[in-house]
Amino acid sequence: MYNLGIYLMSLLIRLASTFKKKARLMCDGHKNVFKLLENKIDKKAKYIWFHVASLGEFEQARPLIEAIKKEQPEYKILLTFFSPSGYEVRYNYPLADIVTYLPFDTKKNAERFLKLANPHMVIFIKYEFWYNYIHESYLIGIPVYLVSAVFRESQSFFKKIRTPYRNMLSLYTHFFVQDEESYKLLLKHGIQKVTVAGDTRIDRVIEIQKQTANLPLIESFADNGALVFIAGSSWPADEEIFINYFNNSPDIKLIIAPHEINESHLIEIEKKLNRPSIRYTKLSENDSVNTDCLIIDCFGLLSSVYRYADIGYIGGGFGDGIHNLPEAAVYGIPVIFGPNYSKFREARDLIAIGGGFSIKNREEFNNIMESFTGKPELREKAGEVAKNYIFSNSGATNTILKHIF
Repeated sequence: MYNLGIYLMSLLIRLASTFKKKARLMCDGHKNVFKLLENKIDKKAKYIWFHVASLGEFEQARPLIEAIKKEQPEYKILLTFFSPSGYEVRYNYPLADIVTYLPFDTKKNAERFLKLANPHMVIFIKYEFWYNYIHESYLIGIPVYLVSAVFRESQSFFKKIRTPYRNMLSLYTHFFVQDEESYKLLLKHGIQKVTVAGDTRIDRVIEIQKQTANLPLIESFADNGALVFIAGSSWPADEEIFINYFNNSPDIKLIIAPHEINESHLIEIEKKLNRPSIRYTKLSENDSVNTDCLIIDCFGLLSSVYRYADIGYIGGGFGDGIHNLPEAAVYGIPVIFGPNYSKFREARDLIAIGGGFSIKNREEFNNIMESFTGKPELREKAGEVAKNYIFSNSGATNTILKHIF
């Protein structure tokens, strides 16, 4: 059933490639993988293979890659992506010796990929469960680790009827999970090769915060005494909520970094705004003073932009789930997000301690914003709580590397 599912998925993506850019990029990328490995793999070198789904998981892998390059320079890094939205942004990541897509998880692809790459070890991030790659690695004795993992009782691994997919868990060399709940769940089902390490993404956002770039134009935009509200990785459902509040709140400045920055989405945002706005790529020093809303229409700035915020909003909570919450909280600001956050430990924890706030609709969002704007001491306290939480949960990278090496 699993192999049939992989076949159907690959077929659907190929069909979609005729009219979907992401699907076309993936299919084109898959065509070149094996040739790339044949030409670039150094047969005399030891490779550590990292596989991530997309950009978010890459940020979780990055602290490990950087630490390995610094502390274990004899290893080379092979980095693979599933999603074009990750590969197309990070295909030239300088600390990876080879960056490519991962072909679909068929037995034939797995055998060929592993024969060419011959990795010393495999590190998958969070939710990457590819049976054939893991099984073939196990058969030939390559250690496979799952990092920053989160497990829930509702997952297919833990159904009453034992399935081959559940048996895959026994093929991993070790699990590094984010929380005690995942640890206890795996133990309950007989998986004992588990360590509670936390989330490597926490280490990454702390490192970013220490090295944050100055952005003079954004600093000028933010430096006029008004509260600055920054919405990161926003989707249309998020924008319907916070743009309405912004349009009716002249004392607040808004920075939007949408998750998708295609032209149609940018135009859609601009149509919703009733106050002066400008795109970042068109911004000049004079414009930064005379506009109320700044739209970030390029990649790579959001992690630095949050430093100028008084309040942060994390998008995705009205869809599949919120995006990178720690990226904002590390700057000591309260974070607001939509209702779909249950898969994210940091969101649950921050709600419990008063640094994070979930909203279901426009009314709830307005109430929180009125509280923060009317009582700055509440806003500052919530921000301090959020920052302390991030720093107190660092260290996952060191824990993992000590075990692996």
